[in-house]
Amino acid sequence: MKWEGQRQSDNVEDRRGAGGYGGGMGRIGGRGIGLGTIVIALIAGWIFGINPLALMGMMGGGGSIAPGVQQAPAPTSAASDEVKAFVATVLASTEDVWGTQFRAAGGAYQAPGLVVFRGSTRTACGQGQAAMGPFYCPADQKVYIDLGFFDMLDRQLGAPGDFAQAYVVAHEVGHHVQRLLGITDKVDGMRGRVPEEQMNALSVRLELQADCLAGVWAHHSQKAKAWLEPGDIEEGLNAAARIGDDTLQRRSQGVVVPESFTHGTSAQRMNWFKRGLGSGNMAECNTFEARQV
Repeated sequence: MKWEGQRQSDNVEDRRGAGGYGGGMGRIGGRGIGLGTIVIALIAGWIFGINPLALMGMMGGGGSIAPGVQQAPAPTSAASDEVKAFVATVLASTEDVWGTQFRAAGGAYQAPGLVVFRGSTRTACGQGQAAMGPFYCPADQKVYIDLGFFDMLDRQLGAPGDFAQAYVVAHEVGHHVQRLLGITDKVDGMRGRVPEEQMNALSVRLELQADCLAGVWAHHSQKAKAWLEPGDIEEGLNAAARIGDDTLQRRSQGVVVPESFTHGTSAQRMNWFKRGLGSGNMAECNTFEARQV
């Protein structure tokens, strides 16, 4: 991506070096939507979706107790500062794209905040941990990213490249768009009212819609900036493939359990991203009315 020299968002808060917030035990409330879900506890922190701590609370019938982690301040490096600048540039592009899309529909876009941190940080959805992967917290309308996740994306998940990282940010911002449209609240309102398997199916549709919205962003950002280079789209599609429920379950436990999916298969995630990318139309992202996802 030709991102250098582009506008960077002012909505980025840098908590690196601030250390973990608090010690002892913290009550986890609210629901975070991000890269992780609980397929196998922490391995699910590697994938896009629901804050694992919030999910642990849901699995236990309410809020959960999780330890607050006290972490010593850590110095930043030139490389990590460059990654922060990249994330701020991608976030600025999402602000431009979604601001235009909301105005065209007669609305006003409220941009999310984005917090970069190291190790642990407090959120309105509970204590955020690096092991969760990036996630979105609807309660404070912020995306949280430990920038070390991008090394994991490259080295452990096999999804290298700057556009793979941009896809991560755009997916989380897609969850913010869902919240602004009232979609997140509707899905959460079904929790406890439908069987777990049906709730998982709704979660899959929510996640696939965020993938599609990431594609919509990519479509319009490319039209505005022409900043994608050969291989960038393939990087994004590879990232989507690497974090499909079937791929992660097969890797972590050697068996695939479709009824436990909360994010969708690799093929589904790729297909919905491509749908948004090809059309640039939010209406094409209505996963909830699609007969098959």
